[in-house]
Amino acid sequence: MLPLEAIELDAFRRRHQHDTFWCGLLLGGCGLQLTTKLYTDRVCHFAHHPGPDGHPHLCGRRARGVASADHLYVKAAADAWLRARGTQAGFDFVQPDGAPIGSVVDIQLPHKRLRVHLDQKVAPDWDAEHEPVLGVSVPVDRGTLIRRWYVHRIRLDSEGTERRVRIGTEAFARPTEWFALDECEMTERGLTTPAVECIVKARTTAPP
Repeated sequence: MLPLEAIELDAFRRRHQHDTFWCGLLLGGCGLQLTTKLYTDRVCHFAHHPGPDGHPHLCGRRARGVASADHLYVKAAADAWLRARGTQAGFDFVQPDGAPIGSVVDIQLPHKRLRVHLDQKVAPDWDAEHEPVLGVSVPVDRGTLIRRWYVHRIRLDSEGTERRVRIGTEAFARPTEWFALDECEMTERGLTTPAVECIVKARTTAPP
């Protein structure tokens, strides 16, 4: 991660003097080489080299905040979580109907598929073969909650320079309960959290 202070950037440059840095295509960037910009009156940052005419290069990347890389954090966290359980998965940053890269992450497991919706650009398809996992900004209607018993949500919390994935389970007339990824499992039912067991038991147990 690029240091923000000038004195730290000097050390960063020495440490990476033989490395190159490029504008990430998976972040919606242009793929061209970057350089580091040192400032004493504002934060240091990466910048594009000027164009052939000496004018600043115009990159198509618009989102600059840490959340713009959430799809990469999701992939890394899910890959580590599944590998710890002896499972390998394929990941794809699909772009249905021309959605921007990063809106949707597909996770293909041996017998299941999850589709993570990080924003509202792509509407969830509840009748598809994949199981939707919704970002906190993605709406879900009451009828879907009643019919499906519950839906899963995902959020990413900043902890220092890291982004931690948390999975929530939302059900009708119940508050969303949040869990660390390590508290979740993949079962025949699909993605499962501790809340799912309580919801299923409540829906399948006959009232006294």
